[in-house]
Amino acid sequence: MAKTGYTRRALLKGGAAAAAASALPAPMLWAQDIKNITLRQFGTGVSNLNEVGQKVKEDLGFTLEMTALDSDSVTQRAATQPDSFDIADIEYWICKKVWPTGNLQAMDVSKIANYDKIVGIFKDGKLTPESEIAQGTAPHTVGFVEGEGSTTFATEQTNWMTLIPTIYNADTLGIRPDLIGRPINNWSELLNPEFKGKASILDISSIGIMDMAMVCESMGEIQYGDKGNMTREEIDKTFAIFTEAKRNGQFRAFWKTFDESVNLMASGEVVIQSMWSPAITAVKSRGIDCVYQPLEEGYRSWGGGIGLSKSLTGMELDAAYDYINWYLSGWVGGFLMRQGYYSAVPDTSKEFMSENEWGYWFEGKEATAEITSPFGDVLAQAGDTRDGGSFYDRMGSVACWNAVMDENQYMVRKWNEFIAS
Repeated sequence: MAKTGYTRRALLKGGAAAAAASALPAPMLWAQDIKNITLRQFGTGVSNLNEVGQKVKEDLGFTLEMTALDSDSVTQRAATQPDSFDIADIEYWICKKVWPTGNLQAMDVSKIANYDKIVGIFKDGKLTPESEIAQGTAPHTVGFVEGEGSTTFATEQTNWMTLIPTIYNADTLGIRPDLIGRPINNWSELLNPEFKGKASILDISSIGIMDMAMVCESMGEIQYGDKGNMTREEIDKTFAIFTEAKRNGQFRAFWKTFDESVNLMASGEVVIQSMWSPAITAVKSRGIDCVYQPLEEGYRSWGGGIGLSKSLTGMELDAAYDYINWYLSGWVGGFLMRQGYYSAVPDTSKEFMSENEWGYWFEGKEATAEITSPFGDVLAQAGDTRDGGSFYDRMGSVACWNAVMDENQYMVRKWNEFIAS
């Protein structure tokens, strides 16, 4: 990536024009002042990584200051403190809460060099033309607005995006197979009395409620009209089932942070729980057997993207577009895919991964040599395959997305009562 002349690209339309931009003379103001630009980014610890900030400095020349928060704190800051950040690295369900506040600005897709290569999940909701759209807050439903100043979501693709998609995954339950000693095939196992005192669920209401719904449907206790938009009656039934389990001592803990989930599983205090892909990676890197278990009912999925503060203007706004284009150009995607995530533009990420890594993480093939994390920890040996298989196997089995439902306030109140019970 050139460190000068880069904002000219952000003003041109289309891939061919972007490629030609490198031949244009560099604006002297940019070359002189880029080192003085600092962009403030916040988001969860999933993708706010020091290595990304360092690489931005190397490749683009400006400073990216990153703050990692839990999901609820991310939501609150984006909704109430628009002048405290330049870039919001947030999930799509959070966007549903934040976008109506007007704190973020719509982004012009003609300035995104790799827009045409973004997977269909973020455009029309379909992984393939034959795919069914899963329940919940699917990213494409909150991904576009009609115009630059609109605070309502568009029902189809437009030239203005709320977030530029970056990473996503198909989430399931993490298990300790060495401590369980038998196959786990269903979400209902989370409430199996066999694991009394050794189960855990995450304490983030908009995500946790979806895990609960997957469990209750798997048990045959509730058949939801839409897990991502429950009625009050469905909410009440769901919490009644989990409150009873809690009072019977089913849960060891309720975690909010990545590190908490890792420590619970690595210590063996918990043998089955809600988990995120890099947490599984972290447990495995300690030499502990841990599996992200594919389940018959499918996955709960999430997607994240980059949003820009309404206060961002001028050279800083140009720099933010440069950052987004750099983000989707492959290095970050490769880095995050080595932790088990997926890139919104897989094609560019492939260029930053070995054939062995791409085959293991994306295609579901047997590893031909050791698989390591971005930090060098060994995660798999030759002959091993990824839990759940290929990208299309995993993302093609998504049952629901993390969601914000119409009865969200009621659900959150019931969630807080459940945690306090």
